[in-house]
Amino acid sequence: MARWPGIFDEDDTMIRQIALPLLAAAAMIAIPAAAQDAGGDKVRMVILYGDDPAPEAQGDEIVVVARLPENDRYRIPEALRFSDDPANMAWARRVERLDLIGKSGTMSCSTVGAGGFTGCTQQLIDAYFADKRESANVRFSELIAAARAERLATIDDEAAETQARVEQLEKQYMERLEKERAGALPGEADTPPPPPGN
Repeated sequence: MARWPGIFDEDDTMIRQIALPLLAAAAMIAIPAAAQDAGGDKVRMVILYGDDPAPEAQGDEIVVVARLPENDRYRIPEALRFSDDPANMAWARRVERLDLIGKSGTMSCSTVGAGGFTGCTQQLIDAYFADKRESANVRFSELIAAARAERLATIDDEAAETQARVEQLEKQYMERLEKERAGALPGEADTPPPPPGN
């Protein structure tokens, strides 16, 4: 096989120079995937309408049920019912957008002025919390937290019952030991007491 002069030496140092950074980059990409936790509880989220029966939890699974009215069963989901068309926007929201148009400089999230990028993160955070505040969707995180609290409450009750049972068994065992210690030994009852004076 013919080699190109000047590109590869006999020991292929060019390939090694390329392979080492590629391997390092591949290892850096794999680190975040390995750092992800396996997750805690298995959670199943279900949306039920009207008086539909809730599914039973299987094993350690947490079933979170969100109930919606029966008349919402065949409606278009609320997230898809409304459009972001500017004609449908409230005037207060339009004024806020106009206020943002002329901003530049620090904390403005614009390319104009020194430090314009500094406001981008804050703007994204504000937009997220505004959407979260105005959202009419089911808040599964709150329902999951409530289900976990309910589950922990039953675990505490079961633990208290088990502890009371264990303490009762220990008390019975100690009473039985005291009776055995106070009683006569097997060989003592058959032998007469020694005569006095000997």
